[in-house]
Amino acid sequence: MLLAKVVGTVVATKKDETLVGSKLLIVQPLRKGIDDTKENDEVIVAVDSVGAGVGELVLMVVGTTASRIMANDKAPVDAAVIGIVDDIEMSGGY
Repeated sequence: MLLAKVVGTVVATKKDETLVGSKLLIVQPLRKGIDDTKENDEVIVAVDSVGAGVGELVLMVVGTTASRIMANDKAPVDAAVIGIVDDIEMSGGY
């Protein structure tokens, strides 16, 4: 799992039929090591399974695991938001 910040949404009127009804978010994974929860330069489009909104910190998965959130396991999904973060608590070393 990765931590990411939701930075936008995507509207695609024409898409694979397995994605119809799915909310698409633009997410920005956090830097490795969680440097004050700053984002990196990469952005990813992810299917939202939890109702996240712009500005929220989320948990996301990528790869084969992401496609498992869809009812149709053949859906072309390689990134998915699977949780909304309420709080982070860490101790030194990062």
